[in-house]
Amino acid sequence: MSPLSDNICGSVLKASQSEKEKYENLAFQKIINGQLAVLLLAGGQGTRLGVSYPKGMYDVGLISKKSLFQLQAERLLKLQKLAEERTGQVCVDGIPWYIMTSESTVKPTKEFFEANKFFGLKRKNVVFFKQGTFPCFSFDGKILLASKFELQRAPDGNGGLYRALGREKILEDMKNRGVSYIQLYCVDNILVKVGDPIFTGFCLSRGVEVANKVVPKLFPTESVGITCKVNGNFQVVEYSEITEKASGKKHKDGSLVYSAANICIHFFTVDFLQRVVEKHEKDLVHHVAKKKISYVDTQTGETVTPNEPNGIKMEKFVFDVFRFAREDQFAVWETIRDEEFAPLKNADGASDFTAKHCRNAVYSLHRKYLKAAGVTITGSSSSGIEISPSITYSGEGLTNLVKDKVIQAPTHLSS
Repeated sequence: MSPLSDNICGSVLKASQSEKEKYENLAFQKIINGQLAVLLLAGGQGTRLGVSYPKGMYDVGLISKKSLFQLQAERLLKLQKLAEERTGQVCVDGIPWYIMTSESTVKPTKEFFEANKFFGLKRKNVVFFKQGTFPCFSFDGKILLASKFELQRAPDGNGGLYRALGREKILEDMKNRGVSYIQLYCVDNILVKVGDPIFTGFCLSRGVEVANKVVPKLFPTESVGITCKVNGNFQVVEYSEITEKASGKKHKDGSLVYSAANICIHFFTVDFLQRVVEKHEKDLVHHVAKKKISYVDTQTGETVTPNEPNGIKMEKFVFDVFRFAREDQFAVWETIRDEEFAPLKNADGASDFTAKHCRNAVYSLHRKYLKAAGVTITGSSSSGIEISPSITYSGEGLTNLVKDKVIQAPTHLSS
């Protein structure tokens, strides 16, 4: 295990305003040309949230009551408008949005989009496809059954993406549309900048085929995967795999050596994805996840619902393809955690990653946007301030709208 070299890393904090504008301009032109698509990993159900529907349909309790899917769709629409404004050209085809679901989430996800008229997006630009499944095993290696005549199966992890891209003919669809670049993210991140033009432009300026967006690790024992090199190959190493000595290793200035925390926002060229699907997918390793898995007792025919982990689900990880990137074709972009990463994982009452945590992250960021635009905010500091994605993508354009105004919280600013 070795740390990343500085020459492959960029940072939003270190980039000048002119550099960021250059990155945006590169990305906006690719959007206008129809060369950029966004890929969403949305196969997870809200089990840990205590709901039975797909996580993207979840409403964390914002003032607007918008679901994760709606927020992301509206950011995609705003991104298209920004590209048009910056280039002075029309985004004729729009940005394709590929949404990977699972066997259990594909139907409700499609129905949700249908019921909401695709949140204003062109129907042809929202493409659903399914990841595969693997059988579930007991700890003694026996395959568990869902019924006397059916194997108990589980989604094959977000790394099941690559097999699905080929099986579901998604790569073929991308090429038919003229797509050359993909920005990928997970559905549960409420702060995600969908199709982030600065990240995309950074990758384009470097001419890389793979890149990972990261945030600085908060403290040595934080439970996050770290982007680094292992045996000379780029990799995300899970926190459980890092020794205490390595995780606490510091530079002379006191910063952590292994600090590039993975947040599952990646950049890929379509050519790289094609190479993975055709050549490398079979080499992806299977990871073991110990879970509580219901099963049918073969003796009694009764369904058993365990209270403790009783079996193994096999998963592949989406970032395990980093090791197939060429040495000079990989980059890392560091961003600000409070502006881009607030995942929804747990039901309220847990210590972190709850709906409350997500709400507060949105409200805090939007307060920051308004204060930077010259707004005076009155009311309780704990009251919600929400800005619709139709007004701003990441804080831009607010000064002309609200400078020197007084806004009382709670409030929702929408067009």
